[in-house]
Amino acid sequence: MSFRLPLILSAVLAVWSAVASAETIKIGVTPGPHAQILEAVKPIAAKQGLDIQLLEFSDYVVPNAALDAGEIQANSFQNQPYLDNQKADRGYKIESVGLTVNFPIGVYSKKHKAFADIPEGGKVSIPNDPTNGGRVLLLLRDKGVIKLKDGVGFKPTVLDITENPKKLKFIEVDAAQAPRALDDVDAAAINTNYATQAGLDPVKDPILREDPKGPYVNLIAVRTVDKDKPWVKILVDSYHTPEVKEFVLTKFKGAVLPSW
Repeated sequence: MSFRLPLILSAVLAVWSAVASAETIKIGVTPGPHAQILEAVKPIAAKQGLDIQLLEFSDYVVPNAALDAGEIQANSFQNQPYLDNQKADRGYKIESVGLTVNFPIGVYSKKHKAFADIPEGGKVSIPNDPTNGGRVLLLLRDKGVIKLKDGVGFKPTVLDITENPKKLKFIEVDAAQAPRALDDVDAAAINTNYATQAGLDPVKDPILREDPKGPYVNLIAVRTVDKDKPWVKILVDSYHTPEVKEFVLTKFKGAVLPSW
């Protein structure tokens, strides 16, 4: 007994010390896959002394504002073109520190089984932010639905459409509201996280779907002043583990794809 008591006390002290020295960070996410994946990351990071708290944001604008203001320490919800656009427009001092997953964007319809069935003059809703709206226009161009000006890059707008044979009417809506637009349009482009929230299957339901490649891989962003802090490496390494990759593949069945 005299030998066991010091061992027990040592174990208790070790646990207490690990808890006391754990660093806590707040990460902004959008509801759905981003939040679910970070929940899988949390116990892995905790073993390395990093306590992750998740804050869910319902749109794509606030997470970067909150990060830049120091209200959160990281966010996980966006791709590089979107981040670049936000930085150019708002002067944010934030940057990517690691890639996460890819969400091929889809075009959905309650009225038509194929995009070719949309009549002349049909209404198609697209996200109203430059990155995701442009992403949909590039998808439609690649599928032969429209033609765009040369050199439009990753952020074309409806003003860059040079040919629109079916005279489609493009309606710009907030990305989070896109599922609600389905009843009022012939087709709606919906980001994967909002599609899954609305009960849509991002693999089976789209009548058009983006190829799972290109620049639209999502990322973890932090403030520039924090990028070299030890917790950043712990966070990224915890995300980039076989356990998290297996979780993504099993949980989302192709709707979300690991990109590391």
